[in-house]
Amino acid sequence: MGTSQQHATATAYWTVGPEKGELRREDLPAPGPGEALVRTLYSGISKGTELVVHNARVPLCVAAEMAAPNQEGSFPGPVKFGYLSVGVVEEGPADWLGRTVFCLYPHQDRYVVPVGSLTVVPDGVPARRAVLTGTVETAVNGLWEAGPRLGDRVAVIGAGLVGGMVAKLLSAFPLGRLQLIDVHPAKRAFAESLGVEFSHPDDALPDCDIVIHCSASQEGLERSLQLVGDEGDVIEMSWYADRKITLPLGEDFHARRLSIRASQVGVVARARRHRRTHADRLELAVSLLKDPVFDVFLTGSSSFEELPDVVRQLSEGTLDALCHVIEYPALESPVIDSPSTEATR
Repeated sequence: MGTSQQHATATAYWTVGPEKGELRREDLPAPGPGEALVRTLYSGISKGTELVVHNARVPLCVAAEMAAPNQEGSFPGPVKFGYLSVGVVEEGPADWLGRTVFCLYPHQDRYVVPVGSLTVVPDGVPARRAVLTGTVETAVNGLWEAGPRLGDRVAVIGAGLVGGMVAKLLSAFPLGRLQLIDVHPAKRAFAESLGVEFSHPDDALPDCDIVIHCSASQEGLERSLQLVGDEGDVIEMSWYADRKITLPLGEDFHARRLSIRASQVGVVARARRHRRTHADRLELAVSLLKDPVFDVFLTGSSSFEELPDVVRQLSEGTLDALCHVIEYPALESPVIDSPSTEATR
């Protein structure tokens, strides 16, 4: 590394207050031994979780547990948050140079991380599609938690990004029945593109062995308790943040001895925790993305410069998306600047 690299800079997206984000310039350190400099190609917005952060709704009692792996700052803000990033290694160990990699890193155009934080994107997985790796990882963890068996009757409630991903993975299992359930009839075409049967909640089939709930709604969780069979399991994959919900626990839940079990991607599911690492789980997730059907989850794109406005539109509901992709400009060389560079707005 030359001395000029000491003042190389990067630009990152920060949530700086409730419903407010901006792009900020910051110093970029030179990579040390075992570290890599990654130039970002694409990042994805994980709408559910990132809007919780954008709207300052992370409960302080779980702020540490809900921090992203390479997060800077703390909730409610200012905080640099995000975890779906794909880039190319520009500096680092020789065997990593030029590799396309996925990293659980916030929205930033260049960054330096230990190579152990990187997952190689295999041949056959386009870099753009690889932003879904973190979401596939979440779905894999949920299925490890649920443990579906041969001939099971399974329902997935909520045809959003996570629910659709779970249903897509389940479609490869030898199940007796699988339904993707949502209140919006327009989701039928989405379910069909995944090769999964769609149902409105009112028409969904009961007596399920497993119900996986992904709608983050009180009504969806109530319906989960009605659809799961006696002594069956509801796997709760939604994050309600600071919202409080009410459930009729004196009805199906109590009388039919049901179970509600949380699945959260921060730790490997209990059923696989002793035999799989986080790195193993990510490698499995990115390998599954060789199937081009996953492109249906990528529902729009914008330039990095537009990111603050895109997050605002997603929050206001004027932009609809499953996974919105952020595209980064090609940079020929590191941006050289003085350490006193101010934030760009």
